[in-house]
Amino acid sequence: MITVDTHIHTLFSHGKATVQEMYAAARDKGMTVFGFSEHSPRPEGFDYPTDYKAKLTAAWPEYIRQVSDLKSNNDGIKVLLGIEMDWTTGQDAYIRQKLAADPFDYVIAGIHFLGTWGFDYKADDWAEWTEAECHARYETFFESMIDVAKTGLFNIIAHPDIIKIFSVDVFRSWIGTSKAQEAVRTALCAVKDAGMAMEVSSAGLRKMCKEIYPGPYLMETAKAIGLPLSFGSDAHSTASVGYAFDQLAEYARAYGYTQSVYFENRTMQVRSFLP
Repeated sequence: MITVDTHIHTLFSHGKATVQEMYAAARDKGMTVFGFSEHSPRPEGFDYPTDYKAKLTAAWPEYIRQVSDLKSNNDGIKVLLGIEMDWTTGQDAYIRQKLAADPFDYVIAGIHFLGTWGFDYKADDWAEWTEAECHARYETFFESMIDVAKTGLFNIIAHPDIIKIFSVDVFRSWIGTSKAQEAVRTALCAVKDAGMAMEVSSAGLRKMCKEIYPGPYLMETAKAIGLPLSFGSDAHSTASVGYAFDQLAEYARAYGYTQSVYFENRTMQVRSFLP
Protein backbone atom coordinates (compact mmCIF):
# COMPACT_ATOMS: atom_id res chain seq x y z
CA MET A 1 0.00 0.00 0.00
CA ILE A 2 2.94 2.35 0.59
CA THR A 3 4.94 2.66 -2.61
CA VAL A 4 7.00 5.74 -1.72
CA ASP A 5 10.28 5.44 0.18
CA THR A 6 12.27 8.64 0.54
CA HIS A 7 14.83 7.75 3.22
CA ILE A 8 17.65 5.72 1.67
CA HIS A 9 21.40 5.40 2.24
CA THR A 10 24.17 3.79 0.21
CA LEU A 11 27.78 2.70 0.20
CA PHE A 12 28.77 6.36 -0.03
CA SER A 13 28.13 6.61 3.72
CA HIS A 14 27.66 3.55 5.97
CA GLY A 15 25.18 1.73 3.75
CA LYS A 16 25.83 -1.72 2.32
CA ALA A 17 24.81 -1.31 -1.32
CA THR A 18 25.38 0.93 -4.32
CA VAL A 19 22.93 3.48 -5.69
CA GLN A 20 22.10 1.10 -8.51
CA GLU A 21 21.56 -1.87 -6.16
CA MET A 22 19.25 0.15 -3.93
CA TYR A 23 17.27 1.28 -6.97
CA ALA A 24 16.94 -2.32 -8.19
CA ALA A 25 15.62 -3.34 -4.77
CA ALA A 26 13.04 -0.54 -4.91
CA ARG A 27 11.90 -1.68 -8.35
CA ASP A 28 11.63 -5.29 -7.19
CA LYS A 29 9.58 -4.25 -4.15
CA GLY A 30 7.07 -2.23 -6.14
CA MET A 31 8.10 1.28 -5.21
CA THR A 32 6.75 3.99 -7.52
CA VAL A 33 8.64 6.91 -5.96
CA PHE A 34 12.15 6.37 -4.61
CA GLY A 35 14.20 9.09 -2.99
CA PHE A 36 17.89 8.86 -2.24
CA SER A 37 18.68 10.82 0.93
CA GLU A 38 22.33 10.21 1.64
CA HIS A 39 23.77 11.62 4.85
CA SER A 40 25.31 15.04 4.48
CA PRO A 41 28.95 15.91 4.93
CA ARG A 42 29.44 17.45 8.38
CA PRO A 43 31.57 20.34 9.64
CA GLU A 44 34.65 19.82 11.78
CA GLY A 45 33.97 18.72 15.34
CA PHE A 46 30.80 16.77 14.64
CA ASP A 47 32.12 13.23 14.53
CA TYR A 48 31.40 9.68 15.66
CA PRO A 49 34.18 7.57 17.23
CA THR A 50 34.30 5.60 13.99
CA ASP A 51 33.02 7.57 11.05
CA TYR A 52 32.29 7.52 7.33
CA LYS A 53 32.54 11.33 7.10
CA ALA A 54 35.81 11.60 5.17
CA LYS A 55 34.77 8.92 2.66
CA LEU A 56 31.39 10.55 2.10
CA THR A 57 32.80 14.06 1.73
CA ALA A 58 35.32 12.92 -0.90
CA ALA A 59 32.72 10.97 -2.87
CA TRP A 60 29.88 13.50 -2.66
CA PRO A 61 30.06 14.70 -6.30
CA GLU A 62 29.87 11.08 -7.46
CA TYR A 63 26.77 10.46 -5.31
CA ILE A 64 25.08 13.47 -6.93
CA ARG A 65 26.10 12.29 -10.40
CA GLN A 66 24.85 8.72 -9.95
CA VAL A 67 21.45 9.70 -8.55
CA SER A 68 21.06 12.42 -11.19
CA ASP A 69 21.78 9.84 -13.90
CA LEU A 70 19.08 7.56 -12.45
CA LYS A 71 16.62 10.44 -12.42
CA SER A 72 17.16 10.84 -16.16
CA ASN A 73 17.51 7.17 -17.09
CA ASN A 74 15.24 4.79 -15.21
CA ASP A 75 12.55 2.29 -16.07
CA GLY A 76 9.45 3.91 -14.66
CA ILE A 77 10.13 4.65 -11.00
CA LYS A 78 10.21 8.35 -10.10
CA VAL A 79 13.68 8.91 -8.67
CA LEU A 80 14.28 11.88 -6.38
CA LEU A 81 17.52 13.49 -5.26
CA GLY A 82 17.45 14.15 -1.55
CA ILE A 83 19.76 14.59 1.39
CA GLU A 84 19.55 13.83 5.10
CA MET A 85 21.17 16.96 6.40
CA ASP A 86 22.64 16.47 9.85
CA TRP A 87 21.52 19.20 12.21
CA THR A 88 24.71 20.63 13.69
CA THR A 89 24.03 23.32 16.27
CA GLY A 90 25.54 26.70 15.46
CA GLN A 91 26.45 25.68 11.92
CA ASP A 92 23.61 27.37 10.01
CA ALA A 93 25.97 28.95 7.47
CA TYR A 94 27.57 25.58 6.72
CA ILE A 95 24.16 23.95 6.29
CA ARG A 96 22.93 26.69 3.97
CA GLN A 97 26.05 26.43 1.84
CA LYS A 98 25.73 22.65 1.46
CA LEU A 99 22.05 22.79 0.59
CA ALA A 100 22.55 25.53 -1.99
CA ALA A 101 25.24 23.55 -3.83
CA ASP A 102 23.02 20.87 -5.43
CA PRO A 103 19.47 20.70 -6.87
CA PHE A 104 17.78 18.68 -4.14
CA ASP A 105 14.18 17.61 -4.49
CA TYR A 106 13.88 17.52 -0.72
CA VAL A 107 15.88 17.92 2.47
CA ILE A 108 15.42 15.65 5.46
CA ALA A 109 16.48 17.01 8.84
CA GLY A 110 18.34 14.37 10.79
CA ILE A 111 18.97 15.21 14.43
CA HIS A 112 21.76 12.85 15.52
CA PHE A 113 23.89 15.22 17.58
CA LEU A 114 23.26 17.09 20.82
CA GLY A 115 26.02 19.64 20.73
CA THR A 116 28.89 17.64 19.25
CA TRP A 117 27.82 14.33 20.83
CA GLY A 118 26.45 11.71 18.42
CA PHE A 119 23.80 10.35 20.77
CA ASP A 120 22.76 7.43 18.56
CA TYR A 121 26.18 5.79 18.36
CA LYS A 122 26.22 3.39 21.31
CA ALA A 123 24.00 2.27 24.17
CA ASP A 124 26.80 2.51 26.74
CA ASP A 125 26.65 6.30 26.60
CA TRP A 126 23.07 6.23 27.83
CA ALA A 127 23.69 3.61 30.54
CA GLU A 128 25.62 6.21 32.52
CA TRP A 129 22.75 8.70 32.80
CA THR A 130 20.17 9.02 35.56
CA GLU A 131 16.51 9.42 34.59
CA ALA A 132 16.76 13.16 35.15
CA GLU A 133 19.83 13.37 32.91
CA CYS A 134 18.02 11.40 30.19
CA HIS A 135 15.03 13.73 30.49
CA ALA A 136 17.26 16.75 30.00
CA ARG A 137 18.62 15.25 26.79
CA TYR A 138 15.12 14.50 25.50
CA GLU A 139 14.19 18.12 26.12
CA THR A 140 17.28 19.32 24.26
CA PHE A 141 16.40 17.08 21.34
CA PHE A 142 12.95 18.62 20.93
CA GLU A 143 14.35 22.11 21.40
CA SER A 144 16.70 21.30 18.52
CA MET A 145 13.68 20.31 16.43
CA ILE A 146 12.26 23.80 16.92
CA ASP A 147 15.59 25.29 15.80
CA VAL A 148 15.50 23.07 12.70
CA ALA A 149 12.01 24.23 11.78
CA LYS A 150 12.82 27.91 12.27
CA THR A 151 15.53 27.82 9.59
CA GLY A 152 12.99 27.17 6.82
CA LEU A 153 15.58 24.96 5.10
CA PHE A 154 14.03 21.52 5.60
CA ASN A 155 11.10 19.54 4.22
CA ILE A 156 10.91 16.49 6.50
CA ILE A 157 11.84 15.81 10.12
CA ALA A 158 13.38 12.34 10.20
CA HIS A 159 12.73 9.67 12.84
CA PRO A 160 11.20 12.29 15.16
CA ASP A 161 11.81 10.46 18.42
CA ILE A 162 15.09 8.71 17.61
CA ILE A 163 16.32 10.09 20.93
CA LYS A 164 14.59 7.06 22.54
CA ILE A 165 16.86 4.62 20.66
CA PHE A 166 18.84 3.41 23.70
CA SER A 167 16.52 4.37 26.57
CA VAL A 168 13.03 3.58 25.36
CA ASP A 169 11.59 2.66 28.77
CA VAL A 170 12.78 5.93 30.31
CA PHE A 171 11.48 7.81 27.29
CA ARG A 172 8.02 6.24 27.60
CA SER A 173 7.86 7.34 31.22
CA TRP A 174 9.02 10.87 30.36
CA ILE A 175 6.58 11.38 27.51
CA GLY A 176 3.68 10.61 29.82
CA THR A 177 4.36 13.82 31.76
CA SER A 178 2.69 17.15 31.01
CA LYS A 179 6.06 18.90 30.69
CA ALA A 180 7.23 16.44 28.06
CA GLN A 181 3.99 16.61 26.14
CA GLU A 182 4.13 20.40 26.04
CA ALA A 183 7.71 20.22 24.71
CA VAL A 184 6.79 17.70 22.04
CA ARG A 185 3.65 19.55 20.94
CA THR A 186 5.57 22.83 20.69
CA ALA A 187 8.20 21.15 18.51
CA LEU A 188 5.68 19.49 16.21
CA CYS A 189 3.72 22.73 15.84
CA ALA A 190 6.96 24.41 14.74
CA VAL A 191 7.48 21.66 12.17
CA LYS A 192 3.93 22.12 10.90
CA ASP A 193 4.26 25.91 10.74
CA ALA A 194 7.45 25.51 8.66
CA GLY A 195 5.54 23.57 5.98
CA MET A 196 7.36 20.36 6.79
CA ALA A 197 6.21 16.77 7.14
CA MET A 198 6.91 14.28 9.94
CA GLU A 199 8.51 11.02 8.94
CA VAL A 200 7.02 7.71 10.05
CA SER A 201 9.96 5.32 9.95
CA SER A 202 10.34 1.58 10.24
CA ALA A 203 14.01 1.97 11.22
CA GLY A 204 13.19 1.84 14.93
CA LEU A 205 11.88 -1.69 14.51
CA ARG A 206 15.42 -2.71 13.55
CA LYS A 207 17.06 -0.82 16.43
CA MET A 208 17.41 -1.44 20.15
CA CYS A 209 14.15 0.39 20.95
CA LYS A 210 12.20 -2.10 18.75
CA GLU A 211 9.39 0.29 17.90
CA ILE A 212 8.32 2.56 15.08
CA TYR A 213 9.52 6.15 14.98
CA PRO A 214 7.53 8.06 16.24
CA GLY A 215 5.56 6.62 19.15
CA PRO A 216 1.88 7.10 19.96
CA TYR A 217 1.94 10.55 21.58
CA LEU A 218 3.72 12.10 18.60
CA MET A 219 1.29 10.41 16.21
CA GLU A 220 -1.74 11.63 18.17
CA THR A 221 -0.38 15.15 18.32
CA ALA A 222 0.60 15.21 14.65
CA LYS A 223 -2.91 14.21 13.63
CA ALA A 224 -4.49 16.74 15.99
CA ILE A 225 -2.50 19.66 14.53
CA GLY A 226 -2.75 18.51 10.90
CA LEU A 227 0.92 17.67 10.41
CA PRO A 228 1.47 15.69 7.19
CA LEU A 229 3.29 12.35 7.21
CA SER A 230 5.98 10.94 4.99
CA PHE A 231 7.14 7.33 5.03
CA GLY A 232 10.72 6.10 5.11
CA SER A 233 12.61 2.90 5.72
CA ASP A 234 15.96 4.56 6.48
CA ALA A 235 17.35 1.64 4.52
CA HIS A 236 21.07 0.97 4.60
CA SER A 237 20.79 -2.30 2.67
CA THR A 238 18.69 -3.71 -0.15
CA ALA A 239 16.80 -5.91 2.33
CA SER A 240 15.59 -2.85 4.25
CA VAL A 241 14.08 -0.94 1.32
CA GLY A 242 10.37 -0.57 2.07
CA TYR A 243 10.90 -2.48 5.31
CA ALA A 244 7.67 -3.24 7.23
CA PHE A 245 5.69 -0.75 5.14
CA ASP A 246 2.53 -2.80 5.62
CA GLN A 247 2.99 -2.26 9.37
CA LEU A 248 3.59 1.47 8.87
CA ALA A 249 0.40 1.78 6.82
CA GLU A 250 -1.65 0.05 9.50
CA TYR A 251 -0.04 2.19 12.19
CA ALA A 252 -0.71 5.49 10.43
CA ARG A 253 -4.26 4.48 9.55
CA ALA A 254 -4.95 3.76 13.23
CA TYR A 255 -4.41 7.48 13.92
CA GLY A 256 -6.72 8.54 11.12
CA TYR A 257 -4.20 9.11 8.33
CA THR A 258 -5.07 8.04 4.79
CA GLN A 259 -2.57 10.19 2.86
CA SER A 260 1.16 10.72 2.92
CA VAL A 261 3.42 13.24 1.24
CA TYR A 262 6.75 13.45 -0.52
CA PHE A 263 8.59 16.42 -1.97
CA GLU A 264 9.65 16.96 -5.57
CA ASN A 265 11.57 20.10 -6.51
CA ARG A 266 10.99 21.16 -2.87
CA THR A 267 7.19 21.09 -3.44
CA MET A 268 4.87 18.88 -1.37
CA GLN A 269 3.08 16.12 -3.27
CA VAL A 270 0.13 14.33 -1.63
CA ARG A 271 -1.03 10.79 -2.31
CA SER A 272 -3.20 8.13 -0.71
CA PHE A 273 -1.54 5.08 0.79
CA LEU A 274 -4.79 3.11 0.96
CA PRO A 275 -5.47 0.36 -1.61
